[in-house]
Amino acid sequence: MTAYVIGHLREAAPHPEIAEYIERIGATFEPYGGSFLVHVSRHEVLEGGWPGHVVVIGFPGVTEARAWWDSPAYREIAPLRSRHIDGDIILVPGVPDGYDPTATAKAMRETLPAGPGGTD
Repeated sequence: MTAYVIGHLREAAPHPEIAEYIERIGATFEPYGGSFLVHVSRHEVLEGGWPGHVVVIGFPGVTEARAWWDSPAYREIAPLRSRHIDGDIILVPGVPDGYDPTATAKAMRETLPAGPGGTD
């Protein structure tokens, strides 16, 4: 099942270390089957607030994404970014083939209490 590393990175002043990080990051995730899905793109906030930038890297699975994150190659360059850009980075597994959101809703309804808004 596909997995995604998603970064919500805050605005930062240009810095040579950030440029170096961007130059080097692709070589760190490519051996794990990773690729940029979103990078250096403008986003449109449809609801709420989302200051900064979004980065999404896709991997064949959670195992590959974790292996990349923990790899010596990535650990070596991570400080080039983290010293200059605040942000949040998460690892999210994708949904399996044939995912049906109505099954999720049904399971949720089964846990609701009986009565108004719940199940009877």
